[in-house]
Amino acid sequence: MLIPENYVADLSVRLGLYRRLADVEDEQEIEAFGAELVDRFGPLPEEVEHLLKIVAIKGLCRRANVERIETGPKGAVLSFRDSSFANPEGLIAFIAKQGAAARVRPDMKVVLFYDWEKPAQRLHGTTAVLRNLVRIAEQAKAA
Repeated sequence: MLIPENYVADLSVRLGLYRRLADVEDEQEIEAFGAELVDRFGPLPEEVEHLLKIVAIKGLCRRANVERIETGPKGAVLSFRDSSFANPEGLIAFIAKQGAAARVRPDMKVVLFYDWEKPAQRLHGTTAVLRNLVRIAEQAKAA
């Protein structure tokens, strides 16, 4: 996913924006970065909006210790870095709350069954799941 050339024509400016975006840590910073882009260059093209959503998802993954998340029309599969999560009891409660919509595979990956036919649903759903996992993980850190 790239910032389109017709949105930011100057290559050095575009590369500078990529460098800044790589340093963004949380959703508030991403939102501020997007607002700055609108101020400087006008309304965001769909590609840039998508890029900002992906960057937000990556930040949430870091905070929740999610090493990999694969999504598709039927849901998501998550794996955790070193197969560990900051709040295992909270994760178990989260999975139990999902009922038949979630399970843990023998390889310790969490499978979530959702109806995400459209890409926008996947982005929204993935973000919501990761926000929940971040909240659960941060509860353990606060304790």
